Amino acid sequence: MTVTGTTRESVWRNWAGNVQARPVRSVAPASTEELAAAVRQAASEGLPVKAAGTGHSFTPAAATEGLLIRPERLTGIRKVDRAAGTVTVAAGTPLKDMNAALSAHGLSLANMGDIMEQTVSGATSTGTHGTGRDSASLSAQIVGLELVTADGSVLRCSAQENADVFAAARLGLGALGVLTELTFAVEPEFLLTAREEPMPFDRVTADFDALVAENEHFEFYWFPHTGNCNTKRNNRSQGPAAPNGAVSAWVEDELLSNGVFQVACAVGKALPATIPGIAKLSSRALSARTYTDIPYKVFTSPRRVRFVEMEYAVPREAAVAALQELRALVERSGFRISFPVEVRTAPGDDIPLSTASGRDTAYIAMHMYRGTPHEAYFTAAERIMTAHGGRPHWGKLHTRDAAYLAAAYPRFGEFTALRDRLDPQRVFGNAYLRRVLGN
Repeated sequence: MTVTGTTRESVWRNWAGNVQARPVRSVAPASTEELAAAVRQAASEGLPVKAAGTGHSFTPAAATEGLLIRPERLTGIRKVDRAAGTVTVAAGTPLKDMNAALSAHGLSLANMGDIMEQTVSGATSTGTHGTGRDSASLSAQIVGLELVTADGSVLRCSAQENADVFAAARLGLGALGVLTELTFAVEPEFLLTAREEPMPFDRVTADFDALVAENEHFEFYWFPHTGNCNTKRNNRSQGPAAPNGAVSAWVEDELLSNGVFQVACAVGKALPATIPGIAKLSSRALSARTYTDIPYKVFTSPRRVRFVEMEYAVPREAAVAALQELRALVERSGFRISFPVEVRTAPGDDIPLSTASGRDTAYIAMHMYRGTPHEAYFTAAERIMTAHGGRPHWGKLHTRDAAYLAAAYPRFGEFTALRDRLDPQRVFGNAYLRRVLGN
């Protein structure tokens, strides 16, 4: 089979611009059959194969010097099954397109992250998550998938069919094969009421357990160099819908969160000494607000200021201690941190390489404006997180290797054994997977 959409590739770069690769060629298959043919051809030539989404990972998880599979033609809703409460989508479908299509059908995911530019396969393969007391990551909402393996075979997987592959491939790092479609559990569209409110750091940390327990979705942002946080509580509502007004939404989400913040970050990059003062002003700029809307319009928000990020998943009970240590680190160091630290939660799940595998989890995410030195801050923060048994987000910056990760994940060996069976020649390997999986 001739695979259409094949091109010589120059340089592939991720969204943040911190990763680049020079694949031999790229292909944009429009079907499972075309994708399988491309994998078979590359394997016969001895070329490694990686699938790229929209490049929102900060790690080189999708980087390759072989064949790069691009997602733009493998998109769209393939099946809506209202009776089963599922929707099947092509793997290259952007989350924003899936959310809009689900809404048009009167359906929704139960939970989602706050960015929806990623493809469904890229987001789930690296463990993208939102925040939730009871509902977990995107990967945990998968009920079926289709996977092209290293020999070009096509596996359909669910809890009833190829169950061992299904268990692991919901969050597979691209190490087990190339996803071609995913089936998600969905439900009738509902309303969420969001309550955003400034709150002192000491109060948030003192009341953290209660805030998590009392709200379906709780998260907060702490502004380094200050004692200030901004909290967000999302809970299901009977309505009526009361969306943000166009003007207030633009002021909060575009002007303050993107426009003014972009300028503040640029000033801080040029004049680091100004960052603490800017942080104090920024932390007071966002006011309390309450609004009610359909889920994806509440869970997600635009993120136009580019950054690099490290995020660690720690046991829920360690969250406050880790965050307090991070605050003490910033206060005693010379670090100048212009981005807030984001804190979210998730219930434990049963996915071998999920950052929430087997334990209730809190996520602590550190960001730095793109182009500013981040290594010293991230290194020091990583020491704090690993001392609490932290697991790094697979798509965000970290220095952990297979030896550390094997101890951090009780089912790590289960995943690597499955990889040995499905891809013994490492057709889907790259330098990142060699580091985090061992070979």
